[in-house]
Amino acid sequence: MHTLQQILRTVLLTLLTVVGMLMAFVFMASTALAIAILYVVARVSGRPFEMRSYWNKRRRAAASASPFQSRTHSAKKPSPYIADPSNVSDIEMREIH
Repeated sequence: MHTLQQILRTVLLTLLTVVGMLMAFVFMASTALAIAILYVVARVSGRPFEMRSYWNKRRRAAASASPFQSRTHSAKKPSPYIADPSNVSDIEMREIH
């Protein structure tokens, strides 16, 4: 009985490992396909494609779109997370025992 459980565990672990490797392969292949599409589009439009400049541009765009910036960086529009003082209601709560 113990041997059968060990064999079953080994088979399940092997199956899980193979599924994980297939998922990783699909992820890498889709990433390579996306980079190839970006390269072809850049070549067709006549611009050189450099992965480093593309990555830096995307990182800057993502950093500027972050909702957790300080107020000094968001001078172009007010943050939706800062309450407007005219919309704040002051209430008092008491517990009733």
